[in-house]
Amino acid sequence: MSLEKVEYCPICKGKSFQPFLLCKDHTVTGELFHVEKCSNCKMLLTNPRPIQASVPAYYKSSQYISHQRAAKGLIGHIYVIVRYFTLKWKLSLIKPYLTNNTLLDVGCGTASFLLHCKQCGVEVFGVEPSVEARLQATEQNIRVEESLEKLPRQKFDVITLWHVLEHIYDLDATLAVLKEKLADHGIIFIAVPNWQCSDASYYKDRWAGYDVPRHVWHFSRQNMSRLVENAGLKVKHVIPMKLDAYYVSLLSERNGIDGKNTLSNVANAIKTAYRSNARAEYDNNYSSMIYLVQK
Repeated sequence: MSLEKVEYCPICKGKSFQPFLLCKDHTVTGELFHVEKCSNCKMLLTNPRPIQASVPAYYKSSQYISHQRAAKGLIGHIYVIVRYFTLKWKLSLIKPYLTNNTLLDVGCGTASFLLHCKQCGVEVFGVEPSVEARLQATEQNIRVEESLEKLPRQKFDVITLWHVLEHIYDLDATLAVLKEKLADHGIIFIAVPNWQCSDASYYKDRWAGYDVPRHVWHFSRQNMSRLVENAGLKVKHVIPMKLDAYYVSLLSERNGIDGKNTLSNVANAIKTAYRSNARAEYDNNYSSMIYLVQK
C-alpha cells in the first residue's frame, strides 16, 4: 500500500516528531506502522499513513465490527451485547439537547444508533464513507450520505461522532463543517480513545485503541481540548465511557501472539479494565472519553 508522510501536527502545527511505538495492523493486513509523538504538544499520530485512495482496503474485514450488522465470534457477540446497552445510554445523553429533534451521526456505520433514535421519534441523518455499511444503513430507510458536503442545507441540534474523529484525515476542515452544521444551541458529542489511560500503558503496542492504520490520530484530553478550541469551539463537559475499557482490553488480549481469546485472556482483560477504570477515578484518564462540544 502507498503511504504518505504527515508533515505537521494538527494541534500545534509543529513539524518535529519523535518515535513512540511500532504497532501492527491486527485486523486486516498484519503490516507494521509507526506511531510518532509531536515534540511540542505530545499529540500522537500514525506516521506515515496510507494515502486516502487506499484507506477502504484497511476496513475490509469481518473483524471490523462497526461495519457489520451481525457479528461473529466471542468478541463480536460481546460487542453486540454491549451495543444493545450503549445505544440506550447514548440516546439518554443526547435527549436533553434535541430542541428541534434533529440528529446527525457522522461515521454512522450500519446506522444502529440512528435506527434506535429514529424508532424513538428523532429525525435522523447519517454520514458514512463505506459503501457496504452505507448500503446496510439505507436498507433500513435511514438517510445516509457519503460525505458531509452531500447533506441537506440545515442545522442540527446534536451531531455525534462515536469513535470517528481518530479516523478523519483533515481535522480542521471537518470541524469547520461541523461547526457550520451545528445549531446555535447545539452540542457535538465526540467519543475518542485516550492513549493516556492505564490500559494503554499496560498493553503498549498491543493496545486496541491504537488500531493502526485506521486510527491516524491518537488523542489525550489536553489535545482534544486544544483541537476544538483551534476550531472556535469549546469543551463543555467530558463523560467517561467505562465499558470501553473492558471491550478494548478484550481486543488487546486478542492482539497477543495467538490472536485468540482464552478464558485466561478474558480474565486478564477484565482485571486490566477494572484497574484502568479505578485509576481513572483519580486522574480522569479513562480508556475512552466523550467530549461535549459547543460553539
